[in-house]
Amino acid sequence: MENSAERQFKNMTETPINRLIPRLAVPTVISMLITVIYNAADTYFVSKISVSASAATGVLLSLMGVIQAFGFMFGQGAGSNISRRLGAKDVESARRYSATAFYLALSVGLIILTIGMVFINPLIDLLGSTKTIHPYAVSYGRWILIAAPAMTTSFVLNNILRFEGQAKLAMIGLAVGGILNMALDPLLIFGFKLGIAGAGIATAASQYTGMLILLSMFLRKKVQSRLNIKFFTLNPKIISDIVLVGLPSFARQGLNSVSTMFLNIQAQPFGDECIAAMSINAKIAMFIFCFCLGIGQGFQPVCSFNYGAKLNERVRTAIKFLLKFGTLVLAVMAAICFIFAPRLIMLFRKDPGVVEIGTAALRYSCVAQLVMPIVMTGNMTFQSVGKAGKAFFLSCCQNGLVFIPLIFVLPRFCGVVGIEIAQPIAFVVSAIIAAPMLKSFMKELKNNTEGG
Repeated sequence: MENSAERQFKNMTETPINRLIPRLAVPTVISMLITVIYNAADTYFVSKISVSASAATGVLLSLMGVIQAFGFMFGQGAGSNISRRLGAKDVESARRYSATAFYLALSVGLIILTIGMVFINPLIDLLGSTKTIHPYAVSYGRWILIAAPAMTTSFVLNNILRFEGQAKLAMIGLAVGGILNMALDPLLIFGFKLGIAGAGIATAASQYTGMLILLSMFLRKKVQSRLNIKFFTLNPKIISDIVLVGLPSFARQGLNSVSTMFLNIQAQPFGDECIAAMSINAKIAMFIFCFCLGIGQGFQPVCSFNYGAKLNERVRTAIKFLLKFGTLVLAVMAAICFIFAPRLIMLFRKDPGVVEIGTAALRYSCVAQLVMPIVMTGNMTFQSVGKAGKAFFLSCCQNGLVFIPLIFVLPRFCGVVGIEIAQPIAFVVSAIIAAPMLKSFMKELKNNTEGG
């Protein structure tokens, strides 16, 4: 293990940035793609039932987002701390962070499952369901709640593996779970005639399968982190480190859920077709952005590890690479989706209203996503180096401070167009806020390097 740790340290601190980040990013991009594809598979197969059933998956995005928010908070919070401590060669502390984050995530997942099942009907209404969507959303939502403990712990395990530089191992669990989900969807929905509940069962089964595979990596000691209960601690310093560094991820995912809920509520006057169209648009837009996000997640362990090792110039180089490479990749993907927007929407539903609204929303999103690498780079950089306050602020901007006021104001003046353009405008405003913050940090790194 010591030889393995030394090799990993040398790999993370000496491999050229333009080779290291892509090497870590490729498995992460594949993982992200599979996750997006199997989420889209749910929407695709469920959309064959009815428009209301298709809209139900959009309503439940908010619930899944809340569950994922806790998983990301504990996972990213632990991962950043683990990577920086491994960079400083403090393995014992890294193991305490990993075990503590895992058991905290498991506990929260069980709490969400319990409370959600008791209050499922009012919960579905709160998420923005209409009367026609409600029965479908309840049937699907029960299984999402059952999957909650697996979701929260999977995100922790996945992020720890990534931040240790073991992106390939992290990919395996997500890939197997995603492929299983896609295989079970048509079998359970149509073969066993379970309808939308079949999609929920497929999601739950895939989440638990993926979680067990990721867990096996730790039990087989493929990484330096450990999950043994002896490493779990209620030490306020360790818990606060995890929560504070992970809070930007919680804010980002949590506000994404809240914004989706408000989006559904504001879309209600325009009918189920509008809700369905925006749900489909969200899945396709995420497919575009997952390329950039995957590259960013390949960047995070490089940033954290080298920051912990006090190699500031490598951190600067990594930030510059992420900005350039992320923008290039996203521009190509956005251009393709902009051109083929109507056809992409029609893959899910061919209803004229859904296609019209979805196409416009997707094209606005494609244009605005060109500036997303700026927001993502700032957010991931500050979180990776432990600057929780700045990362938290940027996380709140896009889906909270900017989007929420827009989604309440724009539809009043622009009708359905206001629904379509609220998120793209939020992207642009957030990028304008993030750019000077990132520039200032780059200057700080340069000064520290020269001073050292």
